[in-house]
Amino acid sequence: MSKLFLIFFLLIISSYIFPQDNPDSAEVSLIDNYVTPDNPPILIVSFVTNISVKSKIIIEDKYEYPVSKDLTVNHRDSIDISSLKLNSKQIHFVIQTEDSLGKKFTSEIFEVDLPKEVDIKGESNFLLLCLLGGTVFLLPSPAYVNWEGKSYFSLSKEIPLVFIRSGSFSYPTGYFSVEYAFVYQAPVRNFFRIGYKHIIEVPGIEYFSPGVDGLTNLNGFNGISPELSIGWLKIFDTFTLYSRFRYNFKPGGKNSEFSEISIGLYSGFFAIYF
Repeated sequence: MSKLFLIFFLLIISSYIFPQDNPDSAEVSLIDNYVTPDNPPILIVSFVTNISVKSKIIIEDKYEYPVSKDLTVNHRDSIDISSLKLNSKQIHFVIQTEDSLGKKFTSEIFEVDLPKEVDIKGESNFLLLCLLGGTVFLLPSPAYVNWEGKSYFSLSKEIPLVFIRSGSFSYPTGYFSVEYAFVYQAPVRNFFRIGYKHIIEVPGIEYFSPGVDGLTNLNGFNGISPELSIGWLKIFDTFTLYSRFRYNFKPGGKNSEFSEISIGLYSGFFAIYF
């Protein structure tokens, strides 16, 4: 019995002195991350992990390159990116790892700038996207407004100001925006809004986006606008067609409630990310 107790005691002590290398996740520490100005351009990436894992790099959510096919903590690769179709002078990528038990982990999004000497194949498309982005930026959103049982037509323009970065390539966690709306022949016609929209990506469509705005006509009508947007589909992989329902009211105000249904195009093309 004493021998069994001694063995059991030693096993407990050894588990503290030599803990198993099996944490909840694999942590990635980036060491090198740059593109050579040579022809062809080569992406140099090296990193270490806190546990032994296999690894691969996923560029722009569509180009995958294996880095370490065997379990290791030291990872390095040189990737020829001359055949990639890119839309900007900045590359975004994540590092996906897999431990000995088959559990997969995905790192945060990393960025690397292309040298000015490097030409990208998608540059002409990038200029086209800039033109399309500018068009979307200026294009107002039409809306149907119901105010005390009467119908009105409205045009609004929302301008996203600040985007909160997420772990997704497609959408941010949310964004802050300002907006101007004109409601034709309504009791109050001009509105300014500032608010926040939270984005929840949903399989089968693009996203649900609950949000809330403060609104004012700068002349005594100050209210609140809770809303819900649904992103339905992507256009040119850059814009998202959405519909939005919004309820507007002035707290304590009589006959101040009105609702609206609008459609528009979402884009984070000119976003400022934090």
